[in-house]
Amino acid sequence: MTVVKALTIAGSDSGGGAGIQADLKTFQELDTFGMSAISAVTAQNTLGVQGVHPLPAHFVVEQMDSVFSDLRPDAVKTGMLFSSEIIEAVAERISRYHVDKLVIDPVMIAKGGTSLLKSEAVEALILHLLPLALVVTPNIPEAEVMTNMEIRTVADRKKAARRLYDLGAENVVIKGGHDAVNDIITDILYDGTSFTELSGRRVDTVHSHGTGCTFAAALTAQLAKGTDMREATWIAREFVQAALTDTLGIGSGHGPTNHWAYAKHKGVIV
Repeated sequence: MTVVKALTIAGSDSGGGAGIQADLKTFQELDTFGMSAISAVTAQNTLGVQGVHPLPAHFVVEQMDSVFSDLRPDAVKTGMLFSSEIIEAVAERISRYHVDKLVIDPVMIAKGGTSLLKSEAVEALILHLLPLALVVTPNIPEAEVMTNMEIRTVADRKKAARRLYDLGAENVVIKGGHDAVNDIITDILYDGTSFTELSGRRVDTVHSHGTGCTFAAALTAQLAKGTDMREATWIAREFVQAALTDTLGIGSGHGPTNHWAYAKHKGVIV
């Protein structure tokens, strides 16, 4: 029996909707054994983030070393990394271990508006980590920060995707959830040669905490299993669509998505 394994390097969300918790739930639902290296611990719930405490960079690396020395992952995902010190340390280990399936979710801001990445760390992310990525998965605001351009249209997104590809990412997915104009949300995948548009109907819900983490984790799980990039991206989109549609409705603010909805409905809810 071959057990597919994936490692997430990200922050802990005490409310369980995003971060390490969302990643591990998603891995499990997609038949992938999940492992973690925690970069920061947060105190948060559906109402917001009450506190953030980053771990020392050397301890993030120590967790990675423990995993790679015994349970080498088939794919690796990064989420909230918080500081340039942690980013540089993680990038060094990713290079040392010759990780060829790295998914970067450039987490910058929590759903409630709290910053989860120091401003000076954006440059470190672009310089040290992006060139190692098999795929990077920013939402529109994150893509704007990383490319230093305003994104308003699909054409803008394609231009931003080209820029991120030129900065070193092998594939780029720019998610369309922050496009407030259209009822149809379109995610764009760019592989350096062609664009693939993946669309679905917007779900009207406040329970969307952790969608970015969940999307990237689903993509990581599929890539770990050997799924090609286009199909893996589509499955990740279906996973999130189901998680938003069959909402849990818990919490008094931005509640978490339903991580077991995809398996419950055996696929996408259109």
